[in-house]
Amino acid sequence: MKKIFIITAILLVALLFIKQKDMTLRQSILKTIYPVVMFFGKVFPSKHAALANNKFIQPSVSFYELKAIANNGDTISFEKFKGKKIMIVNTASDCGFTAQYDELEKLHQQYKDNLVILGFPANDFKEQEKKKDDEIASFCKINFGLSFQLMKKSHVVKGVEQNEVFKWLSDSTKNGWCNQPPVWNFSKYVINENGVLTNFFAQTISPLNKKVIAAIK
Repeated sequence: MKKIFIITAILLVALLFIKQKDMTLRQSILKTIYPVVMFFGKVFPSKHAALANNKFIQPSVSFYELKAIANNGDTISFEKFKGKKIMIVNTASDCGFTAQYDELEKLHQQYKDNLVILGFPANDFKEQEKKKDDEIASFCKINFGLSFQLMKKSHVVKGVEQNEVFKWLSDSTKNGWCNQPPVWNFSKYVINENGVLTNFFAQTISPLNKKVIAAIK
C-alpha cells in the first residue's frame, strides 16, 4: 500500500512538471500520452478507420456549391478551392487526439501550395470542445502555432443541426459513395482537385500516416 502511495505521489509530481503554460493539466496529460493512444489505434485498428473511393465515384451535389463560416465570422465559398486538395477535420481542444493539431500544422506547412486544411471545431463527442470560437483560435495559436483555417464551431454528427459541409461528407446521395460521419474528434476527409471525396480517415490514423500522405499527393 505504501509503495502504491509513493508511486502515485511521484506520478502526480511528474504531471505537474509536464503541465504546459497555456494548457490545463488535463490537456497537458492528453498531449503527453498521445503516442500511447495512437499505439493502441495501430494495434487494434477499426475496419472503418480508412475508407477510399477507389472507383472515383462522382458526387451528385457539387462540393464547390458548399459554403461555411470561418472562425472570424467570414463566409467562405468552397468554389475558391478548385484545383487544390482539401482536408476537412472535425477538431476539439480537450481530446486524447488534440495533439493531432501539431501533425496537421506540419502537413499544412509541407503541402500548403497544393493542400487546404479546414478545421471544424465541434462539441459533439463527450463535450470536449466547450470553448468559444475566439478561445479556440487562441488556444490553437498559442499551443500549436496553428496557421491553417479554423471554421466556426458547429455540429458535425448526423442530425438536424449537422453542419452542411458534414451533411455532404456523410451522405452518399450528395457525395456519391460515403455515408460515414465522424467517428470521433479528428476524423479526416480528403477531397481531390476536382471536388471528388476520395478518402475518410478516422482519428486513430495520424495526419502524417503514409496512407494520408498518399491521398493528398
